[in-house]
Amino acid sequence: MASETVETVVAGNYVEMEREDQGDGSRSAKTKFSKIFWHGGSVYDAWFSCASNQVAQVLLTLPYSFSQLGMLSGILFQIFYGLMGSWTAYLISILYVEYRTRKEREKVDFRNHVIQWFEVLDGLLGKHWRNIGLFFNCTFLLFGSVIQLIACARIWSFLGLVMTSYTAWYLTIASILHGQVEGVKHSGPAKLVLYFTGATNILYTFGGHAVTVEIMHAMWKPQKFKLIYLIATLYVLTLTLPSASAVYWAFGDMLLDHANALSLLPRTGFRDTAVILMLIHQFITFGFACTPLYFVWEKFIGIHETKSMIKRAMARLPVVIPIWFIAIIFPFFGPINSSVGSLLVSFTVYIIPAMAHMITFASASARENAVERPPSFLGGWPGLYSTNIFVVVWVFVVGFGLGGWASMMNFIQQVDTFGLFAKCYQCPPHKAKA
Repeated sequence: MASETVETVVAGNYVEMEREDQGDGSRSAKTKFSKIFWHGGSVYDAWFSCASNQVAQVLLTLPYSFSQLGMLSGILFQIFYGLMGSWTAYLISILYVEYRTRKEREKVDFRNHVIQWFEVLDGLLGKHWRNIGLFFNCTFLLFGSVIQLIACARIWSFLGLVMTSYTAWYLTIASILHGQVEGVKHSGPAKLVLYFTGATNILYTFGGHAVTVEIMHAMWKPQKFKLIYLIATLYVLTLTLPSASAVYWAFGDMLLDHANALSLLPRTGFRDTAVILMLIHQFITFGFACTPLYFVWEKFIGIHETKSMIKRAMARLPVVIPIWFIAIIFPFFGPINSSVGSLLVSFTVYIIPAMAHMITFASASARENAVERPPSFLGGWPGLYSTNIFVVVWVFVVGFGLGGWASMMNFIQQVDTFGLFAKCYQCPPHKAKA
């Protein structure tokens, strides 16, 4: 008879009982497969969710950013913001663990409650920080959901990542096979406005922290989230760097007038497949982006912990209907990416987590009793604070300041090409019949 042990897993503030069979073959292959690929709390699930949620429609606009930045700056900004995004995800995970530890010491039960970012801020820093975090996060998620529609349990994360991976490698291979267009030019960077617009779009690319806390909360061992997010970012870079570089190499400055890279490639079965798969992925990512909004709304109206699926489904309609309506009114997503990145992602993903972490552990007692210590390679708390200050200053000046100026200037310059309820974005003008 197989013996069974009970392992206590301590994840900072997170304690859970996980049963593991120790017998000889007592767990069938089917059970193992189900645990790896279908259960919602594994590290595999978290990795798929992070990677799938991090890159979607923005994959199609990165070649556009390269045409604004130039090849070298485009590659460097992707690596730089990828690492910076992983750093702030690490900070959020520490704050989550700290918050949950304190609450569980107070005997708070989270079995029917999903912890969200604004609640972490509220518990650690008070209502003013909660309100700031709620405003930026919800506004970012609102427009993020709109963007998903415009561009249009983990099995969905898995499928979404497969779809994005196909599209990325299709862009790479198709561009190389197509070769450079006749007279191709690579003049970027040509203007400061375009340069910082492109940089801000990349800032947005690696700002997929909107559901960070929700993913951590679902994990069996949330202390592993930090490494999972970094690995997810590295995988995303294997998709974004080759595809953006190859498309920019092939088409150069033509991308300045084509925010969607797929529009430049000839129509084939492979291209149509990429379009269809990307559309499906957009709906999946839309679901990810909307979920935290649903939770916030459910908590506001007091039904978050109800088990009635009908009540929750009906309660979510006031959230999703306005999003669809806004997406139909403004059918374009290229310029919105940069604007959302500079004005919302800069605070939600980078500035607020870094500042919240510094303030939470500002006192000597808080640092002494911290659930997780800073990495030794950073030089302890001084090194960690120095890194956080750098993130705040850089993102505020370059991301929010220069990026906000550039993205709004670009938005204003293109506003005449938008049109409300337009059938398509930046379509050739219709010629009247003679």
